Amino acid sequence: MMNNEKHIASAFDRDLEAVQAMIMKMGGLVEDALLESSRALEERDVELAQRVRSADSAIDALEMQVNTEAARLIAIRAPTASDLRTVLTVMKIASGLERCGDHAKNLAKRTLVLSDMAPVGASAGSIRRLAKSVQLMLKDALDAYIRRDVAMAQEVRQRDQEIDQMYNALFREFLTHMMEDPRSISACMHLHFIAKNIERVGDHATGIAEQVIYLVTGDVPDEARPKLDTVSLPGAEG
Repeated sequence: MMNNEKHIASAFDRDLEAVQAMIMKMGGLVEDALLESSRALEERDVELAQRVRSADSAIDALEMQVNTEAARLIAIRAPTASDLRTVLTVMKIASGLERCGDHAKNLAKRTLVLSDMAPVGASAGSIRRLAKSVQLMLKDALDAYIRRDVAMAQEVRQRDQEIDQMYNALFREFLTHMMEDPRSISACMHLHFIAKNIERVGDHATGIAEQVIYLVTGDVPDEARPKLDTVSLPGAEG
């Protein structure tokens, strides 16, 4: 009986490792999409933006694969309560990563539109720096998951406030450009949409960090997430 239980446990662990490998692959694709879409914006590289849009289908396919394998794990392996929590966490992380992929695709779509418009100051460089900060935040959230590192997850959670500060600074920059030169209004609206989508990826990274804390401790963080009030122009959430 004991040997059978060990066999079932080792089979579950192997299956879970395979699913976690898919999660890390998803995370790598999302990080690449975020960085490449922001680089496409700064360099006005239409072909690169198109590649980012096309690559989103691979992220979507991986989420479906994670959910299929996770459902199979639950059905076949009959996981214990703690193992079930791990499987459910994996599914939530996959869902968050899929949404991050959508936000990166949105960046690429707007980049294609902006390629026909005059640049707005140094805003593209500022957006790329914001994207890099968010990419590192997402990477650390996923590393915290693999390591089951609560302290690292808490640190990622705190960094969301820095992302909000960068986003708010960009918002003020866009407002200044629009007031000084009404011809820049259309481009600034697109740029703001891009910045808002990157800020939302930061929110998803924070959500992944909170899932890590829940997974390890069994408790959702009690204290409210440190979040600055962010400002948005109408229609920035698409």
